[in-house]
Amino acid sequence: MMKLQQLYEGKAKRVYATDDESRVIVSYKDDATAFNGQKKGTIVGKGVVNNRVTNYLMRLLETEGVPTHFVEELSDRETVVKKVEIVPLEVIVRNISAGSFSKRYGVEEGIVFERPTVEFSYKNDDLGDPLINDDHALALRLATAEEIAVIKTLALRVNDVLKAFFKRVNVDLVDFKLEFGRLADGTIVLADEISPDTCRFWDSTTHEKLDKDRFRRDLGGVEDAYSEMMRRILG
Repeated sequence: MMKLQQLYEGKAKRVYATDDESRVIVSYKDDATAFNGQKKGTIVGKGVVNNRVTNYLMRLLETEGVPTHFVEELSDRETVVKKVEIVPLEVIVRNISAGSFSKRYGVEEGIVFERPTVEFSYKNDDLGDPLINDDHALALRLATAEEIAVIKTLALRVNDVLKAFFKRVNVDLVDFKLEFGRLADGTIVLADEISPDTCRFWDSTTHEKLDKDRFRRDLGGVEDAYSEMMRRILG
């Protein structure tokens, strides 16, 4: 497959056209941002970790009935994926209180929920990705009622599969962000990435943070945490 012109560059990835109109190549960068781009930096090797971890987890989810955009890993940093139209909803699934949830509602981190929560935010950098509900998403025509139902069902399925997987490697899946896309025929599939950038991972024994919070909160050991997660996931 031939890589052609760059179509898009985001905070963490570049996307390239290919000679197949239904496929694009995603290239993962080491650039790191937090707080809607207010904090910027570099996490050495992050692109490799996020690419390989995402692809491993996408393949796992495919075997568990979750359709994804994954096609083929080309190298440590590049992957072929199905071309999708991203649904402009960030889907946040939470199992344990942390981060913005704790800050927003004034509760301590570490409260284990009786059932997972699912939140939507409007994927719009200019507006700061505000929280919205189903009715807002419908009013803004971001997705149909049927698509929202599919997205919620898939998000909870992803949570079930990943929680069980991470338990086996002594990691608590605290919360995570997902994005979904539409294929040319309208089918909803899981897109974007699943990585220490988009998930909160705590060691089940020590509760040590093994994710991007180490960068956000200046905790140090960021590269080591990313490498440790790749080691646990890929075995």
